[in-house]
Amino acid sequence: MNEMTMNPAEAGAALPVFENAQAWYGPDMAARDDWIHAFSAAEIGEIERAVRHAEATGREIHEIRQEDFPLDSLKPLLAAVRTEALWGRGFVLFRGIPMERLTLRQAAIAYWGLGLYLGEPVSQNHKGHLLGHVTNLGLDYADPDVRGYQTNIRLPYHTDSSDLVCLLCVRSSRTGGLSSIVSSTTLWNEMVRTRPDLARIMMGVFCFTRFGEIPEGREKRYSEITPFTPLNGRMIVSYARNSIVKAQGYPECPRLTPAQNEAMDYLDSLAADPRLHLDMTFRPGDIQVLCNHSILHSRTSYEDWPEVERRRHLFRLWLACDDGPALPAFMTNEFQGLTAGGRPNGVRVSGVPLVAPHDPC
Repeated sequence: MNEMTMNPAEAGAALPVFENAQAWYGPDMAARDDWIHAFSAAEIGEIERAVRHAEATGREIHEIRQEDFPLDSLKPLLAAVRTEALWGRGFVLFRGIPMERLTLRQAAIAYWGLGLYLGEPVSQNHKGHLLGHVTNLGLDYADPDVRGYQTNIRLPYHTDSSDLVCLLCVRSSRTGGLSSIVSSTTLWNEMVRTRPDLARIMMGVFCFTRFGEIPEGREKRYSEITPFTPLNGRMIVSYARNSIVKAQGYPECPRLTPAQNEAMDYLDSLAADPRLHLDMTFRPGDIQVLCNHSILHSRTSYEDWPEVERRRHLFRLWLACDDGPALPAFMTNEFQGLTAGGRPNGVRVSGVPLVAPHDPC
């Protein structure tokens, strides 16, 4: 299928269905394990040597370059994972980073170094964090500027604002915190087959809050996005219902219509259907790699350990990939700024330096 020359959102226009690598069903994936790579003892040894090499440079984590983290045997594997994430099924799970042998900073260096072979880290918030932390900071999610990852609440299915999002499990919760992913291409196909009227609505304009993180050159507290955009033979998705709902707190933001709410309700119900999504449990040392353009991810609520030092903690990277799929104009011209390679560059606020703290803050 070539890039669309008409607007399928218009009534009467044909809606595409995509039968490609991005269209998968959770139970089929659960029955196989080719999306999981357990690091071998030799690979772990190479990673640990690379950590020591990077430490010897004396650089801060965000200053470490790919050449400071040499990986010879793992480099082809990481290149294949990058291709699979961007152009294939959209996800991979690594297992086996030896958290018990690494300090928190060494684990951050290992994770950062591996990430450099998958893409370019970009800022995730107004603090300029290139290395993010998914942990309960005790914040109130009712605050329109608080993000769900800073709490222990359930996170509905959503995408993040980068080509790839990667999570390293440092510590797991006492109970809960199950990770779930779903193919957004499959969601689209199911909507087209069962409720094409609602599929058309999801190709229209919705407003996202910026969470008070307004990039340089932007003025509005929200941005305008289209959740589903067919482009160059695949479906590109940008969706976070909580961000849409929170934008309604701004009086200048256009009000959601009943049809838009119905469409989101239906999309969310499809994502929650066990016939579609895939559940996985994070173990310490797991690294999940997802493509935001073809995967929605969520997390169940969780109960933490009473001791602060044992609380659930994930490292997060948002990665820009120069060889990623073509993106709609709102992602590259209006929503965010751009990297030197022309990819969305995350949350960049004027005057804020880029940092990679290995402790939550």
